[in-house]
Amino acid sequence: MRFDLQIIASWIQPGSRVLDLGCGEGDLLYFLKKEKGVVGTGIERVESSVARGIEKGLTIIQGDINEEILDYQNNTFDYVILSQTLQQVYEPATLIRSLLRIGNQGIVSFPNFSHWRVRFQLLLSGYAPITKQLPYEWYDTPNIRVITLKDFRKFSEETGCEIIKEVAINTQNKDKAGKIIKCMPNLFATYGIFLIEKSDKMITILNNSK
Repeated sequence: MRFDLQIIASWIQPGSRVLDLGCGEGDLLYFLKKEKGVVGTGIERVESSVARGIEKGLTIIQGDINEEILDYQNNTFDYVILSQTLQQVYEPATLIRSLLRIGNQGIVSFPNFSHWRVRFQLLLSGYAPITKQLPYEWYDTPNIRVITLKDFRKFSEETGCEIIKEVAINTQNKDKAGKIIKCMPNLFATYGIFLIEKSDKMITILNNSK
């Protein structure tokens, strides 16, 4: 399992209710179900990934996470996970509010665009950077935005999220291994992982939207 998913799994309490948005083939859900006895559901757009997840005995819905998430009642889940998907979302503020409406806590991870290799490559070449974490050309990437750790902290404050825990990491061996970065993470980390929950500001926003 990817190193970022290993960290996410360590934050999940046994027996929790979990929704994984953009779950792929369900590697994280499978681990959590097997090792922590969670009651898990996934939502995934790619049909072949959904089929492979179902073959593992998982409950995975095929569909658009932005639409499917609207069908759930408030506080249906203990955790809602959005792993390496936020950079592909058209309306991130709307999705994050929906995520925290249906979940007590959310876990969000994404590639850090301010990593020094990204900065250095852009500075020297003048071209849109290509890295192991962002391996696409600008014209064929599924990512529609770039995010830094500092960006997400600011975004959380403006959106009404409270960051409970955050970890910055570097990964190796096709993201299967890695280490936690504590010194200047916005410069040296390849990924950020955040545990968030509703602040009083967001609770007011959600109550007013009813």
